[in-house]
Amino acid sequence: MTLFDVYSLYDIEPVRGIGNHVYTADGTEYLDLYGGHAVISIGHAHPVYVNAISEQVSKLGFYSNSVINSLQQQLADRLGRISGYDDYALFLCNSGAEANENAMKLASFHTGRKKILAFDRAFHGRTSGAVAATDNPKIQAPFNSTANVEFAPLNDINAAEKLLSTGDFAAVIIEGIQGVAGIRMINDDFIHELSELCKATGTLLILDEIQSGYGRTGRFFAHQYTGIRPDIITCAKGIANGFPMGAVLIAPHIKATKGMLGTTFGGNHLACAAAIAVLDVMESENMIANASTVGKYLMKQLQDIATSNPEITDIRGRGLMIGIEIKASASELRKQLLFNHHIFTGGAGEHTVRLLPPLSLTLTHAQRFIEAFKTILSTKGT
Repeated sequence: MTLFDVYSLYDIEPVRGIGNHVYTADGTEYLDLYGGHAVISIGHAHPVYVNAISEQVSKLGFYSNSVINSLQQQLADRLGRISGYDDYALFLCNSGAEANENAMKLASFHTGRKKILAFDRAFHGRTSGAVAATDNPKIQAPFNSTANVEFAPLNDINAAEKLLSTGDFAAVIIEGIQGVAGIRMINDDFIHELSELCKATGTLLILDEIQSGYGRTGRFFAHQYTGIRPDIITCAKGIANGFPMGAVLIAPHIKATKGMLGTTFGGNHLACAAAIAVLDVMESENMIANASTVGKYLMKQLQDIATSNPEITDIRGRGLMIGIEIKASASELRKQLLFNHHIFTGGAGEHTVRLLPPLSLTLTHAQRFIEAFKTILSTKGT
């Protein structure tokens, strides 16, 4: 049997990791500024994380959601306190797409409405409902009906108001920062006005914080820079540092009924143990503050480079979620970083390099990237 050919692969196989580095079988070290697509939040093989999973699997790896699992409530208590949403309810699932599916379904149950408003270039996942709310026809199969989804231009409140004023929409779904679109920022005025518009029209506001949440931007959630409180928040990626997990945070005015939502694997014992360990490490090692500090340093260094190098057209982001837009091929620059300087980075479209490192990234690691980046630009290798 062969693997279904859906990924373009680099000819590199990391076999182990520690902290902010991964290693191939021959011992070659790579600095990880990609975090496995923003998934590795506390670093590779953190001993607290390894011990938590090892201890849990030695006791009980899995049982169904038909019985009490006290780890779920421990996680809910810890997450509520650290995130500032201790009055919200928590539903646990397996991935970001599943979190968004459940968030939109929950909004439809609550309002009795069918339609969802999303935004241009949004990415919310690859399951049926999530992909329908993703503005990318290339990944929408005929089966993925977009009949109940409308798209508006990002940061255009007039366009959003025109649609929402019909009263037909169960929810608006929006990313804290658009990641796949190339680190597109949400204007503060726009999200404030959108939040008020949702309240006025009885529409729920869903904040997709799957990539931008869990400390990545220097706040627990990216939207917390604005002071708004959405009705529903979705999480995944960094929540369990690589163990598959997703979550939906649900405001107290949205009530559950038995059987409304469900999952086989969601909130299982191993996933909860992993997620609790992530929060333990994030808190004890001040990783959210570190993401802010190191992120500001990277942004400043990159902006300084951009002032004297016309190859760079924009620098966007917050904390350790940064987009570097260049005139030339981002893919080629990323290859040079990987093969010539042993640094993993991410991409977003033809011209944007994405930095999504573990929140444990140090200033020394950041400076290594800056020097490599300057070297590539100086040789006009882009």
